[in-house]
Amino acid sequence: MRILTLLLLMFPTLAGAVTLTLDRTIELASDSSLMAFRYRNQYQAEYWQWVSYRAQRLPSLSLDLMPASYNRYMTQRYDSQQNIDVYRQQQMYSASAGLSISQNFDLLGGSFFAETDLSYMRNFGNNTFTQFSTVPVRVGYRQSLIGFNQFKWDRRIEPIKYEKARMELAYNMESVSEQAVGYFFDLALAQAEFKLAEENVASCDTLYTIGERRYKIAAISHADLLTLQLDKVNARNNLENCRITLQRAMFSMASFLGFEKNTHIDLVLPGRPVAIDIPTADAIAYAKLNNPTLLGHKASILEAERDVNRTTVESRFNASVNASVGFNQVADNLSRAYSNLLRQDIVQVSISVPLVDWGVRKGKINMAKNNLNIARIQARQDELSIEEDVIMTVSDYNVRRELVSSASEALDLAEMAYAQTQQRFIIGKADVNAVTMALNRRREASKNFVSALQNYWASHYKIRRLTLYDFTMGLPLTDIVEYKAFGTK
Repeated sequence: MRILTLLLLMFPTLAGAVTLTLDRTIELASDSSLMAFRYRNQYQAEYWQWVSYRAQRLPSLSLDLMPASYNRYMTQRYDSQQNIDVYRQQQMYSASAGLSISQNFDLLGGSFFAETDLSYMRNFGNNTFTQFSTVPVRVGYRQSLIGFNQFKWDRRIEPIKYEKARMELAYNMESVSEQAVGYFFDLALAQAEFKLAEENVASCDTLYTIGERRYKIAAISHADLLTLQLDKVNARNNLENCRITLQRAMFSMASFLGFEKNTHIDLVLPGRPVAIDIPTADAIAYAKLNNPTLLGHKASILEAERDVNRTTVESRFNASVNASVGFNQVADNLSRAYSNLLRQDIVQVSISVPLVDWGVRKGKINMAKNNLNIARIQARQDELSIEEDVIMTVSDYNVRRELVSSASEALDLAEMAYAQTQQRFIIGKADVNAVTMALNRRREASKNFVSALQNYWASHYKIRRLTLYDFTMGLPLTDIVEYKAFGTK
């Protein structure tokens, strides 16, 4: 029996009905909802971008091949005997292969490299000959002397962007939990009202039957009897309206959780919340540490500083160097191409000096500086806004925790008052107005209790979203959510 119950919970579409708690609803939403699926895939894209960045910091090995190249064409040649230029037919076949390894040097922004090359060429025609050209080994370094160092900025920005992606995943999954709380209590309220409406129909039928008996013995007036009849009609109309509302709420929740549309869902309301004291200062500290918006601003400020550095450096003259040392040889066969190697030294220095640009460089620098100021101001504004949101949410959380207890007590009192008033009406010690007022108080107390629970749990998960910290367990949320996004990595 226990196994069957678990299967029904795991596969509700097979059973057509399922009973859910709030925790189970949030678990299903985090696992199966379309929004959770989208957020996980969004994080995975960011994760593989981070993996790609880390791979770029490692040595890269590449093989360049040109297996065959055949050319037949007319080319201009100088005839020394006639002292004129003439066109001659040229046929040539060539092939080449090269292997290279390179490593970025982040500190200076340059790259070390090592290469080896082999080329083959054969000419056809009157002068047929074959040549092999080899570079057994060549090592070197290329560097922009005073240019922009992209590697240095990437080392500072990319880890923050990845950390922001991790925090954003946890943040978005907590927003899914908040939505699940909303759907859960919308359905809980609809079910509570439907249950009350059913009880109200039965109660009104009973009261009207008793009213008819008492009217026959002149214990109540005809107006009171008509009032009881009107209550009976209104109760049945209200029951149908509550049925429609319940069906819509159940349909919405089933769609959100990925169930079949006709799945019947019964809910078990959570009990009274456990008293947990959340210090406002701790909540603010966790929000500033973990909030993805603030991490995003940190990355944006670094990117703006990078742009200022780039535009400032590029506005000056630019110089670069490319130096290498190695060996090479040319011969008519492959073995001699690797014998008696000759020294090959290459040193290239290039300089680019901007002379007149009519203020383009100055404008780019000023734009970059203004963008940096905007990024800093926006970051400060959002930090103050998040801090205010955390303070208000923690305050609401503490108040709403107490309201749940008050609403629960009010509901107990309203149910007892209605039961007693109903009994007093049956024995003729209460009138119709007293019964109606007691019924309305009971209905209002039931709605207030469900609303109090909803407000409390909404505040609870909003604090989790803002701080990305579980104060109940005393654990950060990022590691748990990242594990669920990939499973065991």
